[in-house]
Parts: sequence; C-alpha cells; structure tokens
Amino acid sequence: MEPSSPNNQSAVTYELKDGLDNKAASKFTTASALMESLHEAGVSCIFANLGSDHPALIEEWAQAQLQNKNYPRIIICPHEFVALSAAHTYAQVSGRPQAVFIHVECGTQNLGGSVHNAAKGRVPVLIFAGASPFTQEGELVGSRNEHIHWIQDVFDQRGIVRQYMKYDNEIRTGKNVKQLVHRALQIAESDPKGPVYLMAPREVLEEEIERSSFRTQGWEPLSPSAIPPEKIAEIANDLLHAQKPLIVTSYLGRNKQAVPELVRLSERLAVPVLESAPYYMNFPGDHPLHVGYQWNHPEQNEILAEADLVLVIDSDVPWIPLHNQPAKDCTVYFIDVDPLKEKTPLWYIPSKRFYKADSFAALQQLNAYFNTIHHLIDEKAVRERNQYFTLIHHRQREEWRSLEQLDDSDIITPEYLTACIREAIDEDTIVLTETITNYATVSKHLPRNTPGTLLGSGASALGWHGGGAIGAKLAAPDKTIVSLTGDGSYIFSNPTPVHWVARKYNTPFLTVIYNNHGWGAPRMSTLGVHPNGVARQTDQFWVNFDPSSELAKVAEAAGGAYPRLVEKPSELKEAIVSALHMVKGGRSAVLDVRLPQVSKQQH
Repeated sequence: MEPSSPNNQSAVTYELKDGLDNKAASKFTTASALMESLHEAGVSCIFANLGSDHPALIEEWAQAQLQNKNYPRIIICPHEFVALSAAHTYAQVSGRPQAVFIHVECGTQNLGGSVHNAAKGRVPVLIFAGASPFTQEGELVGSRNEHIHWIQDVFDQRGIVRQYMKYDNEIRTGKNVKQLVHRALQIAESDPKGPVYLMAPREVLEEEIERSSFRTQGWEPLSPSAIPPEKIAEIANDLLHAQKPLIVTSYLGRNKQAVPELVRLSERLAVPVLESAPYYMNFPGDHPLHVGYQWNHPEQNEILAEADLVLVIDSDVPWIPLHNQPAKDCTVYFIDVDPLKEKTPLWYIPSKRFYKADSFAALQQLNAYFNTIHHLIDEKAVRERNQYFTLIHHRQREEWRSLEQLDDSDIITPEYLTACIREAIDEDTIVLTETITNYATVSKHLPRNTPGTLLGSGASALGWHGGGAIGAKLAAPDKTIVSLTGDGSYIFSNPTPVHWVARKYNTPFLTVIYNNHGWGAPRMSTLGVHPNGVARQTDQFWVNFDPSSELAKVAEAAGGAYPRLVEKPSELKEAIVSALHMVKGGRSAVLDVRLPQVSKQQH
C-alpha cells in the first residue's frame, strides 16, 4: 500500500475535520499493533474480504489515512479463494509472504481449495480471520450486536484449516500480538514454507493497549539447510562414476538463484535434466541437456529406465511407479526441503540417501566440490554423454514441433494454440499454467528459459490462475502476465471477482482458455483404470459442458475485459497479438479458444 492509504489511492495528507474526535483518531488498539507488525515484517499487501468482525481494523485503516501511516496496501477481494490465490502468487513472484484477511468461519471455509494449494505448493502466506464476539451484554467494546454473531460461533474455527497450516493460533490480547504475528511469519517462511492462520474476536481487536517498542531482529526465518560436508564427497563420487546419470526436478526454480547452479552442475558432468510435473521454470527448456517433461502419461520414460544414478532435487512425484520408474539397481539420491513428505500419508521413493537441504545450497556445495576435484573428471566421457543427450534433445524437439502442424480439418489443436502463444510472447513474460490435461502440451510447446517466468499452483485445487494473475501483476507490475487455463479451471477461478479486482487495481493480464467443452481429467482417469470399459465403448463420461457458455463475456461484464471467441486456426495468431496489445494498453483480455470437445477426442 502506498503511504497513508489502505485503499488503492495515491498518498494524501489528511487534516482532521471539524468535530472529529481527536481521541478516537489517536487510539492504539490490538488492530493497530496487528497492522504495525505486518508492516514491520515487510508485508506489502493485505488481500481482504471483510465482515462484521472487522470494525476495529476498518477504524484503524481510516485512522491510518488521517495520520499518514505506512501500512500494507489493502486489496479488496470479493471472494476469499481469489484473495488467497493472489497472495499465493504474489509470494511466489516476490519471494515475500503476504496477508489475507477473511471473515470468521464462513470466510475461512470460503478459502476452499486455495488453502490446499498454498500448503502443498509450500507458499508462505499469513491468513488472519476474525471470530464471533465472546460477550453478549456489552461487557467489552465489540460485544455481540448482530444475530449472525450467534450463528457464526463455532467450537473450533481453526480446526477448519489446521491440517493445512504450518501454525495456527488465536490472538487473546493485544499485548503480545506482535510476537504472535512475527512468530507466525517466521514459521511460514522457514522451509518447508507454507501458510499460517491467526484469528481474533472483535473484543480483542478493539482492546486499547499501550504502544511499546518492538525489536524485529531475531524473527528471521531459519537459514537454508545444507548437506553435511562429508556426504558431498559421496554424492560427487557416485556422480563421477555413473555412466548414465540423470537429474529429476519439479520445483527447484522456486529459488531463481538455484537454476544457474543446476545448469552449472549439468554442464560440468553432462548430466541430463528431466522435469517431472514442473510448476516452476527449473532448467532452460532449450538447453541441449534438457531431456523433456513427464506428467501422467502411462508409459516408461526410457532415459529414466536406463539411468544408473538419479539425483532427485526438489520433487514431490519424480515418477509414477505404476508405469514409470528407474531400474531396480539404480542409485537414487533425494535432496529436498521436505524429503520425507511428512504430511503425505502414502509416499516412498527408495533412495540410497535422503537429505533435508535447500537445493540452492546443495548445488553450490556440489559445484564447489567439483571445482576442487576437476582433474578427476573423465572429460572424454563427459563429451560423449553431452553429444548423446544433445541428439536426444533435438530429436524430441523435432517430434514436438511436428505436432504443431495443422491438418485440413480446420480445428485448433492444443499444440498449435500453445505454439502460437510461444511465438507471441517474449522471454520476460510470466506464464501461469493451470491447463490440467494440457499441462504436458504447455511444457513441451512453450518451454521457458528465464527463471521466474513459469508458475503453477503446485497443487490441484482448480481456479488458482485467476487470483494468481492478479498477485503476479501486483508483484511484478512491469511484466506481462499470461494465464493459461482449461475451461473447467476458468469457471472454478471465480472470474467475476477476479476481473472486478483486476480492473479496480489496474492489474491487466491475458487469459487464454483451452476450451475443450468439459472436464478432460475425469475422462482420462476413467480410461486409465478402465481402458476398455463400457464408458469408453459408449463414450459416456458425464464430463461435457453442453450447452457452451460465453466464458470470455463474464470477464467483460465483471471487469471490462476484452473478450474474444476464437474457433478457427486462421484467426488465432491475430487474436493473440490483439489481446496482448489490449493488455499492454491496460485492459485485461480473455481469449476463449475452442478445441476439440473432450468426449470426441481420439481414444
């Protein structure tokens, strides 16, 4: 937020109006301390959905305008899912946690799947919720005065989200609110990162307290962890002696500094890199040692099968063992901020060693060690391996490019659509992908080469991309934001509040809907379990969205976005260029691109 303004207004110095209560304008309450602590912690934005539990905060924000206080910017979000999705992606882009303010247990529940996304995606966010007043006869300021205060009173509000939170607590007094906020953020920012939840009833927020000094030093997140030095030699030695080593990663690129370190290690030993269900740009897609992407396709990856050593760095699902895994005698090392996936009930990847370490730190260690033993590297083997995997890389890309060619059917394919987007954007464009059944298509046909230019939610609660695009644009206002989504996930994104917020706070972005007129994922899941079942024989999956909706017009009505329906390949390139021109001019755009209907695609 700009100094002095909890709204989206420019900084203004306010004079006390005639008759204004100077005492009221100088009160210092728990709400005051809460706001000060967020500012002290470096929070830039509060994504807020307000209710009857927030009078103390609203009063504090009004007071902040009068006194020119420097508080986080308030972004009003008419839906909680959008608010948390925006905070989620702001944190991904900026590297700093943001805050979400919501209304009692109803607002907590309305966060919905965005809580799952932040937790599974390891994104630091502070969620603050009010609570029903705990007095009803005026015993304290803020006592119950509306009928909903009885209806919204529940026994365990925090329990609604507890299994997804790294930390949850209730603020019971303003006297230690700063300690609680800084502790919550310290936990949220320490690996493995994640969301935290605080709540407070009205009486506590209204409590007048004495202003006191607070030392913010000592509340930093934990320092990144590293691999024990004696173990670095073991990993390096095994890498030196491996004939066909392989690196697998999914989210190493969450720290942009880790990407060049991975490139350095890969090039030093000619170790190819395979991305498994990636939701960051982890390794340059055009690099000759990049050997592809794997998602849910039920087939064995031959490079993985032939590897005699696999170094897994930052991955939740490096392979799906039912169809695809390394050879049984392959040596596996696992390096991750959460190598045991402690909050996942069923998970195991048999490995020689597991290391709980920051990928950037670990790669720095390995690269530094190889600098000291460079004379032991078999340069001839490295050259031969580099040539071998470079050929594989180029063959892959030729095969993928051939899929982008159109036939005579006048149908837009996902591959052609993605290739057209690739040609229209630049390397600095930030791409958000929530294309679900087209995840693999986007990975292959829209490779990213610059760290920080590809983002996914890291999880599976659909609709993240809408609020996510707002958060990305707020965090990087000089960047072009392109959001790729299926029609199902577009609907889940709550496009009405998304585009209202985008217009109000001047965060234009381009949305491209990969519209296959239905839910492709349940159909694929059914075929995966029953490949020759009755559903396939009758083509009955109950996944079609018929009749079709004019999805882009929802964004136009809600936020003045530029809407366009695209049905013919001949229109597509011009439509994308025109939409990007609109976005760069300050207006969001939505392209509803019609692909083959999900139930009519080839089996």
